[in-house]
Amino acid sequence: MTEEGYCSIVGRIKDMLIQGGENIYPLEIEQILYQHPKIKDVQVIGVPDKRLGEQVCAWIVVKSGMMLTDKDVKEFCKDKMAKFKIPHYILFVEDFPKTVTGKIQKCVMREESIKLLGLECQ
Repeated sequence: MTEEGYCSIVGRIKDMLIQGGENIYPLEIEQILYQHPKIKDVQVIGVPDKRLGEQVCAWIVVKSGMMLTDKDVKEFCKDKMAKFKIPHYILFVEDFPKTVTGKIQKCVMREESIKLLGLECQ
C-alpha cells in the first residue's frame, strides 16, 4: 500500500489463486523461489483442492548437475513466506509447456498437474 492509501496488484489478476479464502499471487512465490541457489526456473499455479478450493503447485527446473527435493524447497520457503503460500505440490521438470512464440502455457501446466497428481477438477 502506498502512502496515499492505494494498493497495487502484483502479477496478473487472472493468475491469482484462492486457497481457503486467501488470495495468493504466484509471482510473489516465484520471486522467493528464484532466490534458491539450485533453482534455474520456476512457475507457480493453482490446482484444484476439494477442501480449500485451490492448492499451490510449483513447477521447478533445477540447475544442471544439482539435486533438489520437495523437502528442501519447503524448508527454504518456511521462513520466507506465510505457511499457506508454501507450495503444497512440487513438480520437478525439464521445461515448461510453451506456445510457438515461447509464452508459458499455465493452463496446460494446470491440466498436466491434475493428471500427474491424480487430482479431480471441480
